[in-house]
Amino acid sequence: MSSPTLESASNATGSAEVPGVGDLLAAAVAALGGAERPGQVAMAEAVARAIRTGEHLAVQAGTGTGKSLAYLVPALRHALTEDATVVVSTATIALQRQLVDRDLPRLTEALAPMLGRKPRFAILKGRRNYLCLHRLHEGAPEEPAEKGLFDPRAVSALGRQMQRLHEWSSETGTGDRDELVPGVSELAWRQVSVTARECLGVSRCPVGTDCFAERARAEAGRADVVVTNHALLAIDALEGYPVLPEHDVVVVDEAHELVDRVTSVASAELSAAAITAAARRCGRLVDEQIADRLAEAGDGLALALGELSPGRLDELAQPLAGAVAAVRDAAHACITALGPERREDVEGSTARKLALALLEEVHDTAVRLLTAFKPPESERFDVVWVSGGISQDQVRPATLKVAPLTVGGLLRERLFGPRSVVLTSATLTLGGTFDTLARQWGLPPSPVPARSAPGAATEKEPPADDTGSPDVDGPRWTGQDVGSPFEYRRSGILYLARHMPPPGRDGLPPQYLDELAGLVEAAGGRTLGLFSSMRAAKQATEALRERIDFPVLCQGDDSTALLVRQFAEDTPTCLFGTLSLWQGVDVPGPSLQLVVMDRIPFPRPDDPLASARQRAVTARGGNGFLSVAATHAALLLAQGAGRLLRSTDDRGVVAILDPRLATARYGSFLRASLPPFWTTHDPEVVRSALRRING
Repeated sequence: MSSPTLESASNATGSAEVPGVGDLLAAAVAALGGAERPGQVAMAEAVARAIRTGEHLAVQAGTGTGKSLAYLVPALRHALTEDATVVVSTATIALQRQLVDRDLPRLTEALAPMLGRKPRFAILKGRRNYLCLHRLHEGAPEEPAEKGLFDPRAVSALGRQMQRLHEWSSETGTGDRDELVPGVSELAWRQVSVTARECLGVSRCPVGTDCFAERARAEAGRADVVVTNHALLAIDALEGYPVLPEHDVVVVDEAHELVDRVTSVASAELSAAAITAAARRCGRLVDEQIADRLAEAGDGLALALGELSPGRLDELAQPLAGAVAAVRDAAHACITALGPERREDVEGSTARKLALALLEEVHDTAVRLLTAFKPPESERFDVVWVSGGISQDQVRPATLKVAPLTVGGLLRERLFGPRSVVLTSATLTLGGTFDTLARQWGLPPSPVPARSAPGAATEKEPPADDTGSPDVDGPRWTGQDVGSPFEYRRSGILYLARHMPPPGRDGLPPQYLDELAGLVEAAGGRTLGLFSSMRAAKQATEALRERIDFPVLCQGDDSTALLVRQFAEDTPTCLFGTLSLWQGVDVPGPSLQLVVMDRIPFPRPDDPLASARQRAVTARGGNGFLSVAATHAALLLAQGAGRLLRSTDDRGVVAILDPRLATARYGSFLRASLPPFWTTHDPEVVRSALRRING
C-alpha cells in the first residue's frame, strides 16, 4: 500500500521514476512472505520524512514491528535516487549478521526491479577485526619468539591456534575474525592483527594490495548501504579522520546502547603493564638507557598506584602526579629517539610503527590524565579513577582510567551536525519521554511532541533539562513511537511485590528466595532470572536447586550462548544470570513465561563514572539521581521486561521483587519506562495466572 504522503521521485541521474517508500515497502514485505504491519509502515514514512527534511528522528519500535525493513527501504531508496551512501550502525554482532546475511540480500533482490538496479551493501569494522597478512607472515619484529609458535611441532594452545590461523588465512575471503568459527583467544588474535596506529599503510605494506581491511574499505566505498558498529561510528565521528565512506544519513539501530559505546571509545587507561610493553617494544630501536627510563617510570607508577584504593579521584595527589609526569616525559623521549620513518626500510618501518603505536598511546593518556584536573571542577571534561589496587575483591594490578563526563557535546557536534541521523530501538522512551535519552545524545528537548501509532504509549510531558536551565538550541529532531504488534495488557502481567522487604546489601533476603521459589513452581520452570549481581544469581541458583524439581542453569556454568540454547530447547529449564542476560536473550515460545528481577538495577554507588555524572548534574541545579541513576535503571528494567514477549503468541509475567518500584517517589518514572502490562501487587493472582498459562 503506497503512502499518500510519500510520492514517487525521479532518479538523480534523470532515469525513470522510482516508486515511493510505501510501494517499495509493500513489495518488499510481499516478496519476503510477510504481512503489512501499521507500525512498520508508520516508521518507514517517518524515516523517509527525516531523510528528506534533514531533521533527526528518534523512533521507538517494539519487538515484532519489523524495524529493519522500515529503515532499510527508505535508506536504499535515498541511496539510489540521490547517489549517496547510508551508514547503518548496530551495537551487536548478532544484528550486524542479521542485516548482512539475511535482511539485505533478500531485500536488495526484491527491490532491484523497482529501483532500476540491485543496491550494493557492505559491512565494515575496525582494522583490528581483520587478519593482517603482513603481521601473520612476518610476526612482530621485536618478538622473534613468536615465530616458534608457527612450528608444526608446537604443542601449546597458543601454538595450535596460530597454526589454525595460518591455515584459515588461505581459506578466508574476508579475513573477518567473526567468520572464524570456533574462534581463537584474544592473545592469539593480537599476533595476527594491527590497530590503525600500527598499520604501515597500503602504499608501504609489502602485501598492501591483498590487505583484508583495505578490501573491506574499498567495498564499503562502492556500497549504497554500509553496515558498521557503534564503536567504528564513534571513531569516525570523534577521531578527526574519516574511517567510513562519505555519507549523508546514519541509521543508529540499538540506539539505547549508543552513549555507552561512544563513552568506551572515548576512554583510555594507563597501567604499569602497558608502559612495560611499550618500553620492551622500542627497546631494540632506541638507546637502551632511554627505554630503561620508560620502564622505570612504569615501575614508579605501579608504586604510586599501589598506595591507592579503587575509586574516583577528585584530584591528582603529588606522588601520583609526579609518576604520571615521569611516564609522559619518558614516553616522549622514546618517541623522539625513534626518529623519522625511513621509507626504504620496510622491516624497520614495521618495528617502528608497532613501537610508536604503544608509545603514543601511553604518552597521550598520560597527558590527558595530567590535564584532566586543571580546569575548575565544574568545567572538567574527564573523570579519572583507579581500578584494581587495594581491594578484597580485586586481584588485578591497579590501573588509572579516564573517561568523558558526558559525550552529548561530542555527539551533537560530530555526529548530528554534518548529517541526518535516525535513532531506533525497542527502548527509547524512558520515564515516558524520548527527551531522557535525547539529553544524553546532546539533543535539546524536542520542540515537536512525539507522534504515536494508534494504541501505542503516548509521550508524557518532558522532564526539565538536567542542567537546570532551558536548552532549546541545537539540532531539530522529533520522536515517534510506532507501537508494537503485542497487546501488552492481554499478553502480560507486571507483578510488583510491594509486600517484600527492601533489598539488602548481604545477598537476597529469605523472603525473596521464598517468593522466587513460589513463582517458579507456579510457572513450571520456564523462568529467566535477571539479577543485579553475580553473587545474587549464584545464591538464587543454589537455593532453588534444593527446593524445586526443575533444572536451574546459572550464567558462568558454560558459555552464555550455550546456556541460552539449553534454556530455549528444554521447556521446564530456568536460567539465572546478570547483566548480559538483561539485554541478550531472545527466546519466544513456552520456554520463557516468567521474567524475575530481584531489584531495581541502579548503578553501584561507588561507580566512578555514574557518581561523577550524577554529581555534575546536581551541581548545575538538575536532578542528578533521576538523570543518571534512575535513567540507567529505567533502561535496564525496560530491556529486562522486553525479554518476556518475543512473539505475538507469547504470554507470561514480569515479576519485580524490589518493593521500591511500587512505593518510592521515583517509582512512577521507572514504571513509565516499562511496557504497558496489566499490573498487580497480589502474589496469589500472579501464581494463579502462571498456573493457567502453564496449562
